Amino acid sequence: MKNNKLSQKLNERTAHVVILGLGYVGLPLATVLADAGYKVTGVDLDSEKVTLLNQGISYIDDVETSLVKKLVDGKKLQATTDFSVVSEADAVSICVPTPLRKTRDPDLSYIVAVSESIVDYVHPDMVVVLESTTYPGTTRELLLPMLIEKTGLVVGENFFLAFSPERVDPGREDWTTINTPKVVGGITPACTEMAAIYYEGAMENVIRVTTTEVAEMTKLLENTFRMVNIGLVNEMAIMCDRMGINVWEVIDAAATKPFGFMKFTPGPGLGGHCIPIDPLFLSWKLKSLNYTARFIDLASEINIGMPRYVVNKVQEALNKQHKAINDSKVLVLGAAYKPDIDDVRESPALDVIGLLQQSGAKVSYHDPFIPELHHENVDLSSVPDLMKAVESADCVVIITNHSQYDYETIFKKAKAVMDARNALGKIAGDDPKVTGL
Repeated sequence: MKNNKLSQKLNERTAHVVILGLGYVGLPLATVLADAGYKVTGVDLDSEKVTLLNQGISYIDDVETSLVKKLVDGKKLQATTDFSVVSEADAVSICVPTPLRKTRDPDLSYIVAVSESIVDYVHPDMVVVLESTTYPGTTRELLLPMLIEKTGLVVGENFFLAFSPERVDPGREDWTTINTPKVVGGITPACTEMAAIYYEGAMENVIRVTTTEVAEMTKLLENTFRMVNIGLVNEMAIMCDRMGINVWEVIDAAATKPFGFMKFTPGPGLGGHCIPIDPLFLSWKLKSLNYTARFIDLASEINIGMPRYVVNKVQEALNKQHKAINDSKVLVLGAAYKPDIDDVRESPALDVIGLLQQSGAKVSYHDPFIPELHHENVDLSSVPDLMKAVESADCVVIITNHSQYDYETIFKKAKAVMDARNALGKIAGDDPKVTGL
């Protein structure tokens, strides 16, 4: 491998690392690299994040403020809104969002914008790694031309470009940025090796793959696997409901098989930064190759329909009280996309609330982690007195099963419950005031 100067800096952890994007992926990565010994500078256009970070304050639950303060005080971590810092960097990781447009096409505008912002500062003896989830071919077809056309650099010799998918699961403590295996694939073998050396300075297990396309596809397979299996159990819930069978008992029984089965559970829809979005990057890409990704499209259709299915079940719960959904008081419990985190990205709670409001329900919500909700037509604050709200509601809808909820008391005080997470399964039994999926 060429460029011993850069590899030596990376091996000795004397390299200056720049992280572009300080969100749920970028900030944990920045702190892990800084804690391993690298000098790290984070770049973000959000001046509030930059200010907090430079004060030693974390704004993400997965990153302890004590660690940020230690790294900032030790001159290992700093933040800025100025992209020119890339001119001083030996390694750069791009961790910007890649959402879907309303047309469900990939929105790569953040990748394009950040590439345009750094191209004047890209220089010899540098490794650049894209971590933002995208379709196979993005690194080679989009990023590479943008970064080398102006510079005249030779990829694999004095400039190294790779893709390494982020694998962040917010709220998780057993598998974190440090010990989750890190997949790396470069434009050339030398690019792969240089990027691997970079990440091996801080992470326990780096997995080399042959190309950027393999690394990009790896991420999409991981989340397509989950999306399709969640779609399967969501449809299983609908089928079991039609046949009067308890889907949760079925799943638990199937999970006793020690081989050939992996447990997935149904719910009100998909949420988070990966599973609802990433497989559609692949589906979109395949359409350009005249191929229909049928499993992805079908699973997406089922999962997207779950919030409306939940609202129909709320109507069923209200019918038992001889009430219409119109003008009924409905309390939604949980706005985050999964338990015990403060992340509402793509949360099904947003769709459920919106659909309930469209049906004429008087909707309130409670979430100990989300004090306010502002999304499209949803503009609400979490109710201050949970149990008072439970008692006054015509129906309580459990969307996110936060562990700190007192479900036994909620069950006792509620007039009716639509339980989309089986949070009351062992408490309620067959009580008719609880309606499940």
